[in-house]
Amino acid sequence: MSVIIVHRSPLEPFPYHRWLRDYEGPVVILAARDRFEPFGEQVPVGNLGYTHLETFDDDDQVAERVVQLAAEYGTTHLIGEHEADVLRVATLRERLGLPGPRTADVLPFRDKALMKEHAVRAGVEVAPHTVPHTAADVLAFAEVHGFPLVFKNRTSFNSIGLRILRDQDALTAFLAEAYGAPREDLLLEAYIPGRMCHVDGLVVNGETVLAWPSQYQYELASFGTDPGSRVDLALDPDDPLTERLLELTERTLAGLRSPGGHLRDHAFHAEIFHTPDDRLVLCEIACRSGGGKIREVFHTLFGVNLAESSIRAQLGLPLPEVEQVVRSGRRPKPARMAGQVLMMKRPGLIHSLPDAPQEPWVEHFYLYARTGQVVPPAAGSADFLTVVIASAPTRAECERRLRSLGARLEEQVRVVAVPS
Repeated sequence: MSVIIVHRSPLEPFPYHRWLRDYEGPVVILAARDRFEPFGEQVPVGNLGYTHLETFDDDDQVAERVVQLAAEYGTTHLIGEHEADVLRVATLRERLGLPGPRTADVLPFRDKALMKEHAVRAGVEVAPHTVPHTAADVLAFAEVHGFPLVFKNRTSFNSIGLRILRDQDALTAFLAEAYGAPREDLLLEAYIPGRMCHVDGLVVNGETVLAWPSQYQYELASFGTDPGSRVDLALDPDDPLTERLLELTERTLAGLRSPGGHLRDHAFHAEIFHTPDDRLVLCEIACRSGGGKIREVFHTLFGVNLAESSIRAQLGLPLPEVEQVVRSGRRPKPARMAGQVLMMKRPGLIHSLPDAPQEPWVEHFYLYARTGQVVPPAAGSADFLTVVIASAPTRAECERRLRSLGARLEEQVRVVAVPS
């Protein structure tokens, strides 16, 4: 037996050599070269202790290279945890006759239009939406729903390509840019006001074994314009939203699963609006662990890494950390609160960066640039300049600590505009 992992992130958050320490077969990694240096890592040289590790530049060649490596190493399992690879890897499993989720299993989690169809059938509220093939379709939708209007690519992630149009002038300019010909790849939604929550968790053998909600204290879509600190914070067990968010996520997962399908072991990341009139409206859900540092926050809450546990479950390996937590009851609760404060990259010369916080309740500190470096704008909602993860006995104290850290980050980070 052997496993091929299609990898599209830095390697530091994914120590496969430790996660798969008891896996008895070859471990082969095919990694995207462009995901290393922007996050402060060098492009790997050699195999780094794995059976085989190579990097790729040309996305179009990945599928055929996986087929070649599968034949060479007698591959029995194929893993792809990044949102850009979930569907491709599912298709390759079908082609190679390997176990795991198929295209039909993961497509409702990748195609936002299909996702909303399944969610509505499950009784989950979603934003009014359409797939506008022409500019006329867009204008007809705008006439009914007004502004703001939200455009998304049907299979995008990390808020890449997200456009929020707030008036007619912005819409006119967008239509001139985007609709030279009919399109099938865009989703158009009415704007939903309110704070975005997210629910992260793990499904093992078709059952949700761990899940917990958090709330972004900022707008995800502002990643390219927000120069300040941004806080993301887990909800308390007794928060009135907690049970509602968990129940809605479970209903959504059930609605998106294919009867008799192969999606049995996976992490998930759901994003849900909490509106000013107290409704919960599904934004979207993915059948993989959350990006950014959500995995690290979840580990602080429960002692479980969602990516590690998902991969081990797919390979049939034991999950001792998960088993230890779930012994506490049907719906385990975190022993402490946790969250993260972050700053996005913004274009310019890095003049100064923050010192590593020394408080004992700081769990992790990350920097993704160095002084003297010229950085481009944030390319997505997970393109961070710096992140700090902290814990506390209560949500209120955790938020106080994160806000204090955020104020310090804002004082210590200085990015100077570079003359054009």
